[in-house]
Amino acid sequence: MSSHYVYSDCVTSNRDRALVAAIELLGTEGLRGLTHARVDERAGLPKGSTSNYFRTRAALLDGVGEWMLRQEVPVVEAALKPESAADLIDELCRLYDFMIGPNEVTTTARMVLWMESAANERIRQALLSGRAVMTGMLVPALARLGARDPVAASDTIGACFQGVFLQRFARGEEIDPRPLLEIIVRGALAPGSAAGT
Repeated sequence: MSSHYVYSDCVTSNRDRALVAAIELLGTEGLRGLTHARVDERAGLPKGSTSNYFRTRAALLDGVGEWMLRQEVPVVEAALKPESAADLIDELCRLYDFMIGPNEVTTTARMVLWMESAANERIRQALLSGRAVMTGMLVPALARLGARDPVAASDTIGACFQGVFLQRFARGEEIDPRPLLEIIVRGALAPGSAAGT
């Protein structure tokens, strides 16, 4: 599904239209498809519009990263108010379904950026900053549920999601994340914790 549909209510300016178009190009054509001219074309903007907002490709990629984070934080935040381990697992599975369903193009775009980050320190730092924001929401939820090491548990959940996304998008494999999340979440909780039941 096109990210235009996911973010249609959020697109209030030509700058935002350019960012959504850039994400669509990354998520459907990869990094090679991302040029200022292609963004203008995809967004239906006059030639030169994107370069007026983002003078360089690096600035455009920074804008993309900020946009993705801004749109996804409320979705993640809403999922991270569980009252039990079962609640958290259910919410994480729903979040996964969102990421590979309505948000698939954006999720693919992020995977493209993660691959590029191996050779681009600026992109790596931007992605790590975004991941830190997500971790900052997940760690307290895990702590409330009685996780012995909420930070390690959060890192493991993040790695699980990235691995499952990679399997899905790079290898075309359908994976049910629930059994993996069951192991991670329940294994992270302190023995005898009421939240773990």
